[in-house]
Amino acid sequence: MISTQLIIYCINPRCNSPINPIGDSVCATCQTPLVHRYLWATGSLSAKISPGTRVAQRYEVISPQIWLDTQPGLSPDAPEELPTEVIPYLRLYQERLHLPQAYGFASNFEEDTTDILLLENVPIDERGNIYPTIVEAWEQATAVRQVYWLWQILQLWTPLSELGLSRSLLVVDNLRVQGWCVRLVELYQTPADEKLSLRNLGECWQFWVASAKASVAKGLQKIVQQMYETEVELETINIQLNNLLLASAAELPLVLKVAGSTDIGPIMAQNEDACYPNPLSDLDEPLLPHLSIVCDGIGGHEGGEVASRLAVQSVKLQIRALLKEVREQTVPVQPELLQEQLEASLRVVNNLISARNNEQKRQGKERMATTIVMALQVPQRVQTSTGWQSNNTHELYLANVGDSRAYWITRNYCQLLTVDDDVATREVRFAKSLYRKALLRADASALTQALGTRDAESLRLKVQRFIVEEDGILLLCSDGLSDKNLVEQSWQDYAIPVLRGELTVEDAVCNWINLANEKNGHDNTSVVLTYCRVSPEYLVPVTPALPEEIIEAAIQEELEEQEKLEELEELEEPISFTETSQALLDLDLDLDLDLDLDLDLDLDLSEEPVLSFEIPPTLIKKPKRGKGLVMLGGVLALLVGGTSLGLFAWWQINPQGFQQMCRQLPQRVQQLCPSGK
Repeated sequence: MISTQLIIYCINPRCNSPINPIGDSVCATCQTPLVHRYLWATGSLSAKISPGTRVAQRYEVISPQIWLDTQPGLSPDAPEELPTEVIPYLRLYQERLHLPQAYGFASNFEEDTTDILLLENVPIDERGNIYPTIVEAWEQATAVRQVYWLWQILQLWTPLSELGLSRSLLVVDNLRVQGWCVRLVELYQTPADEKLSLRNLGECWQFWVASAKASVAKGLQKIVQQMYETEVELETINIQLNNLLLASAAELPLVLKVAGSTDIGPIMAQNEDACYPNPLSDLDEPLLPHLSIVCDGIGGHEGGEVASRLAVQSVKLQIRALLKEVREQTVPVQPELLQEQLEASLRVVNNLISARNNEQKRQGKERMATTIVMALQVPQRVQTSTGWQSNNTHELYLANVGDSRAYWITRNYCQLLTVDDDVATREVRFAKSLYRKALLRADASALTQALGTRDAESLRLKVQRFIVEEDGILLLCSDGLSDKNLVEQSWQDYAIPVLRGELTVEDAVCNWINLANEKNGHDNTSVVLTYCRVSPEYLVPVTPALPEEIIEAAIQEELEEQEKLEELEELEEPISFTETSQALLDLDLDLDLDLDLDLDLDLDLSEEPVLSFEIPPTLIKKPKRGKGLVMLGGVLALLVGGTSLGLFAWWQINPQGFQQMCRQLPQRVQQLCPSGK
């Protein structure tokens, strides 16, 4: 039927007047946030249904195959025996960051009696618009993002191939991108008589690679050529693509700010949560700002709180040792090895808590345990695509056990990165139920695993690897905040001010905890935020100066060059101005302020005077003996006095950006630049 009024129902079952216009954000009657759940209707039949049609008295057809569930508080229809086509979606639930999930079925009896499979978690924005394809977004993407998209596709090749779904990665319109993240619209079964390999994937990629950014084009072309022409192993391609990804990501600066806190909540008797960092953390701790942890203890007083704190302290000790080993390596450690090390660390934590339970003869529900979500940014050294040595590969590793969560938030979207270990998720993974139906179980939110309940061999661990290539906030939190979809409802008000520089990370943590206490309030709450910035920070223009030892070396070199000039002039032979002298004289004119000046100071620079020095035109010409040197010394003295302190701070806070500037100086002067903090 054709809809005459676009309405949506409030999800609050106690609402007296649940009907609202589509587009409103909250229910006019009870102020409950309205849920606009856009779905993808699969199959050729759904593509023929005109926009404006209401299907099954419930689904509003917004555009071809994009439907809005106007009654999201009701469970969707699903048969008792699930069709074969649904099973792959359930088996791959752990990949929900990239893949859609089965939502339910709808029958359009006016057109056909065939049930239409509806998918949720599809690449559709909050207004019902589908995200662009990789092809549409390719040319506007940065070099690192182009490589990152291909790397994500390669990681999906094995799990999809194992279920006969590799064709899903070869249909261009099926591959959509939400910022950094590759997301599939639906899954396509590979025909039984069609055997797909990396060659087919290479054929698909070669058209994109032809227009790749110059810094990565050659490397990508080499990789695609191997895929297309030889029977190359997946591992070989994976290593090469990863090396190119790290080298291109390392071209970017990276500044991290982290803050965390935990709160007992308004009604709890004790706080069983623990987090790192927290307001009592040592600010000189080498792990800061690379490590963040949230643990939610289970087991009551002297149980849950002991388990969560034991987990945090144990992880810190192990990660400190791991980062020390990584720093000693001469080449980047492969992701698989780092993932194995993090899995091993969590198993050690599990066994420590389990052993404490055994010592205290705790059994069943008396055994203490804890959830955990942890993030580790690994600062590995790597040679970049343009040939210089960077001290950070921008890798971020994420691990979780239980229902504590991680979100990635930018100005444009909020993405849930983790999957809860609860009964509802277990039912889906075992292909026993659709997720929305599993949520109706009384025990749907009960945990299926946590650290300390059983031996480590029984743990099912998943460690994810991401690349930080855009400005964003990594939010780790316990269920005191994430319950009732509070993060999804509030992220724009609480995260965007941080990204705009209007709010500190510390204040954002406090604000989110206060929100959790107000809206949820039934539990302890822990929040850890890491603000990741790769874009240059906008500063009041200040003429940069070099540290004194570099300037003194330059002056000494100028003296030596002047002596050579005098000797040559006695021979009446002309000589051009030296490279070093010209570089120093042109410092105020040519040194680009866009050299990643990530001066991350808590100072209000807007009130500071702008320092600027002009070099007289006579100094640009060939100097006369003595006079040019005297004037050069005066200018250098002013530069040292005016902004050397700022350059020292620059070196301390952003050594990567400082070293980029140093590499533009003559070789002899470069030797005096500090190699790192």
